[in-house]
Order: sequence, then C-alpha cells, then structure tokens
Amino acid sequence: MLKHDLLLDKGVLVLSPQGPLEQADFEALAKVVDPYIESHGTLHGLMIYTESFPGWDNFAGLVSHMKFVKDHQQHINKVAAVTDSGFLSILPGITDHFVKAEVRHFDFEDKEKAMEWLTGSL
Repeated sequence: MLKHDLLLDKGVLVLSPQGPLEQADFEALAKVVDPYIESHGTLHGLMIYTESFPGWDNFAGLVSHMKFVKDHQQHINKVAAVTDSGFLSILPGITDHFVKAEVRHFDFEDKEKAMEWLTGSL
C-alpha cells in the first residue's frame, strides 16, 4: 500500500509506502497527481518518506511503478528520498540517467530538511 499526501500549498507530493507496492497504488496516485499537474504544469517536489523500502507485491506492481515514473518524471522538479533504506539511498546515482528531476537522499530523521530543499527554502 502506498500512502500519498499532496500538499497543495507547497506543490509537493509525499509518498509513504506502508507495504509492498501494488498496481492499484499507482492507479490511485495518478488520479490525484494528474489533475494537479494538468492545472499547475508541474510538481515542485516529490518526497519518498519511508524507513525501509517494502518492494512490490508482484510484477504488475513493479511495471505500474515504472510506468508511473515514465509518465510523470518530466513534470516533477525535485525528488527527495528520505529513508535509511540502502536500496533507496542509492536512488540519486541511478536516476540521473533516467529522470529530469534533481534527486537527493536524506536520512529518515531529516524530513524537515528535505521539505525545505523541495520547496526551495534550503
């Protein structure tokens, strides 16, 4: 399950995986994010906030995740991976080749610092 919170006043989407990611998670997420992007053009930031990465429920979950990234990455300015997960902490080095957004890793306890970076106040 993927908990999401779109902070309209900041233009930031906060994602908090609560268990293995499923296809339905990304379908629900698109229904929230797509209208915002359509009316605002872009998201200032995306925060992935999780102590550890739960993985995917199945192959359909992985494919839906990759499709969501492909369809939305050009409309997101910054991505903050706020986690102690080894898997997600290497995200900035990997994503530089695939996404337009600037990606940065923050330790799990640095959520506020990550939000300041995403909103441009850091």
